[in-house]
Amino acid sequence: MANTPEYVPSHQLLAGKTVVVTAAAGTGIGFAVAKRCVEEGATVLISDIHERRLGEAADRLAEIGERPVTVECNVTSEDDITKLFDTAIAEMGHVDVLINNAGLGGEANLVDMTDDQWSIVLDVTLNGTMRATRAAMRHMMARGSGVIINNASVIGWRAQAGQAHYAAAKAGVMALTRCAAIEAAEAGVRINAVSPSLAMHPFLEKVSSQEFLDSLVEKEAFKRAAEPWEIANVMVFLASDYSSYMTGESLSVSSQHP
Repeated sequence: MANTPEYVPSHQLLAGKTVVVTAAAGTGIGFAVAKRCVEEGATVLISDIHERRLGEAADRLAEIGERPVTVECNVTSEDDITKLFDTAIAEMGHVDVLINNAGLGGEANLVDMTDDQWSIVLDVTLNGTMRATRAAMRHMMARGSGVIINNASVIGWRAQAGQAHYAAAKAGVMALTRCAAIEAAEAGVRINAVSPSLAMHPFLEKVSSQEFLDSLVEKEAFKRAAEPWEIANVMVFLASDYSSYMTGESLSVSSQHP
């Protein structure tokens, strides 16, 4: 097993930028990227559906920088998305970067899956990403600049039993990313996605069996899961000016190879 690398120090890649992160509460990729953005010099607004955890996340971020603005937001609600961007613009003036992290998984074989199980995963993971992307595009294209980063998954490319709804949603996020990027390019707005294979955090460990997680780890070249901040680092790269020529791409953040 390869050792986890040391946490990468800040290089102020997002100095002066304003960033909105959805589903940023808790201990997963959303909080990790919000923290990374604060460390890289950005002014950050975080949103989540869980009010208490959202406040706790803001308190933790306040320990390393300015306390971020918080907005309780359910990405399945267009009214909530409107409130999210209205608040971001009122508090920060404009939005330079949107990081769409909200998503919902589950496990059920297709023959046993109900319409509700299918629909809720698609509504949060794909439709929620679409709603926030659409709102951000309207704001950013009018300004002539901006970056959107979507959280996809390698499962959008790879087959896995019990994951038809999640895989379909994540593949949809990749397709949405490509098409939206072409539409936004003429206005100088870039849209990309990251596709992690396995990032370990307490919530994932809570909802998945150890046997299942061990089987996923075994497929990774480094024989370990990614730390959430390792995924966040790639998101920060895509948010920064270092990726200025990239749009419509889905970057695999993975050590897993078939």
